[in-house]
Amino acid sequence: MADSFANLADHISAPATRTVAVVPHDTNALTNIPKALYVGTGGNIAMRGVNGTIDQSWKNVPSGCILPFRAQYIRATGTTAADLLALY
Repeated sequence: MADSFANLADHISAPATRTVAVVPHDTNALTNIPKALYVGTGGNIAMRGVNGTIDQSWKNVPSGCILPFRAQYIRATGTTAADLLALY
């Protein structure tokens, strides 16, 4: 199948080309910084951005939401949302 965009540079605002399941953890950072996060099952998400110094709690994130947030940490404590995907 032809990919009309194969020769274009990837950019933060370009659509994601792959996903990785996110398993929240209280101390381990994400392996790579994603462009955004997909929330399969809604709830709260405790996370810290790539250049952040404190965690933030995102409350009542709906199912099916894409958060345009470059998270470095997704904490297990305080996260009730599930089926999270990192978008790259």
